[in-house]
Amino acid sequence: MRRTGIEFNRHDYEYDVYSLVKAFIPEEEVVSFYSGETPAGDFDRLFRVLYGDGGYTCIVEEQGGETLREQVELASPEDRFATKNLLKQTVYRMFSELTCRTLPWGTLTGIRPVKLAMHPLEKGQDRKEIAAGLRDTYFLSEEKTNLAIDIAVREREILRGMDYKNGYSLYVGIPFCPSICLYCSFGSHPLKKWRKRVDEYLDCLIREMAFTAEYFSDKKLQTVYIGGGTPTSLTASQLDRVLGEVATRFPMDEVREFTVEAGRPDTITEEKLAVIRRYPVSRISINPQTMNQETLDLVGRGHTVQEITGTFHMARGLGFDNINMDLIVGLPGEGQEEVAHTLEQIRELEPDSLTVHSLALKRAARLNLFRDRYREISFANSQEIMSLCEQTAAGMGMNPYYLYRQKNMAGNFENVGYAKAGKEGIYNILIMEEKQSIAALGAGSVSKRVYPDGLIKRSENVKDVSHYIARIEEMIERKKHLLCDC
Repeated sequence: MRRTGIEFNRHDYEYDVYSLVKAFIPEEEVVSFYSGETPAGDFDRLFRVLYGDGGYTCIVEEQGGETLREQVELASPEDRFATKNLLKQTVYRMFSELTCRTLPWGTLTGIRPVKLAMHPLEKGQDRKEIAAGLRDTYFLSEEKTNLAIDIAVREREILRGMDYKNGYSLYVGIPFCPSICLYCSFGSHPLKKWRKRVDEYLDCLIREMAFTAEYFSDKKLQTVYIGGGTPTSLTASQLDRVLGEVATRFPMDEVREFTVEAGRPDTITEEKLAVIRRYPVSRISINPQTMNQETLDLVGRGHTVQEITGTFHMARGLGFDNINMDLIVGLPGEGQEEVAHTLEQIRELEPDSLTVHSLALKRAARLNLFRDRYREISFANSQEIMSLCEQTAAGMGMNPYYLYRQKNMAGNFENVGYAKAGKEGIYNILIMEEKQSIAALGAGSVSKRVYPDGLIKRSENVKDVSHYIARIEEMIERKKHLLCDC
């Protein structure tokens, strides 16, 4: 594997530069270090980002090849936003020349590109002005420019009427799964190992819930999301307990959306679905990720394609009229043919919304930790695959309504939520737009307080279940500190 080193002589913009370089050369190992350090091993290419008088000098030195050099002149060294953009534009031009590649999202490395279209939209700019700004500043492709603006327009309409000042959203985390999928990097815990402590975890979760309900008693609860992990990995009685506590402790009269992420089909039973139906749950997810059995087996999903379809029809039969399905493109061994097969199977089921994720190989995922075992398996994604997903969603009467990006995504693309009118996931939009405070409960959850001036503060709960149980009072104190105005 080729190695590229990035040398910095100043502790600024390292993440942005590293992420952008890695997007151009995902097949190479990329190592960043600071001047004076001695990194291990030799590099096939050295990229030096050196700050000096008046700006940065960017130099690419190819082993046995030519050297590229470009100077970044800074109009105002105090303007960090402008400086970062100028530097990233320079990096983009140099690596585009070196690799003969362009990136669909241009210089963007953050996870919320739609915000960049939303801000000028709210200031009254028209579509043409917004598009020109995105292309000129961030080098977005025409397709991604249009996608970002389309979603910003749709999000703004969906969120109309939300009370950002007095309203809030609630997230309840159930961090257990029947097994850990090969690509997963979330704070999930295998149920087999933790089964005897689930009730103890729920005891602590409910204590955190009681504090939150009391603290927010003068606020409007507008969305609820029960996520994980896999919430339906709980028994029916445990699930009943969690939903019952939410429904009785929090006022439900102004809740616009109540989602339960059912997730794994092998955890869903008619009894559990009947429990969910007893509460004001308006939306569930049944997530196949793929409809190819060979891939399901490879990534450790632990269920069959037949279980996916059977569970979906069971939920429809019990009256669930807003069902989301999650897919992942870029899974090992899957190309356009396999994705097309999955999409055809999904089309026949006719869900109400479809969330398409580009595989992101995060550091903690087993697929990344043990990637040598899967070196012969392709991790393919392309604009053709993403367009196929968009066309299939459109054929089912769905429009894109939210979008986010992650590091190390297959093909450097994005995750997009598609939905029929009125079936969009409001909580998903709120997470991305960061306009409303979110009280998040459970191990690994992150609460977010959004101030009227746009300032955002966060409070994290520990990820490990045993630590969460042992330190529940500390978790409550963290939340109290975040929410307190004193």
